[in-house]
Amino acid sequence: MPHAVLFVCLGNICRSPLAEGVFRDIVQEAGLADSFVVDSAGTGAWHIGNPPDPRSIDIAARHEVDISAQRARQVRADDFRRFDTIVAMDRDNLAALKRMGGASSPRLRLLLNRPPQDVPDPYYGGPDGFEQVYQLVRTGGQSLFQDLMTSA
Repeated sequence: MPHAVLFVCLGNICRSPLAEGVFRDIVQEAGLADSFVVDSAGTGAWHIGNPPDPRSIDIAARHEVDISAQRARQVRADDFRRFDTIVAMDRDNLAALKRMGGASSPRLRLLLNRPPQDVPDPYYGGPDGFEQVYQLVRTGGQSLFQDLMTSA
């Protein structure tokens, strides 16, 4: 059975779609795309149905990752059953996930968890913030992949 991974940020238009696309790229490069189900969602409902922020699409494309077909959605109750690993981009979203039904779930984690570190929200900043987020989700995604392969 494939391992199901959900990436979560606030609105599902900047960080989590980028993390989803980067992680898909990582598992594809490893030849394990069929072994993973990868998705993203937001804890808020502001952007449901919208594509990722154009700056996220642009920075992903610069690194040869296509996230343009993704559409924002909000975390649903059944996500806590459907996904083996739920990855929050920051501690605020991790706390929101716990309040939404994952309080006792060992499957919840921060993307950058050694040491615990937030992936900053680049929404109100410029292009440099999106490059920084790309680099952080690439590093965090590779670490997550290694963790999942070690525990498999």
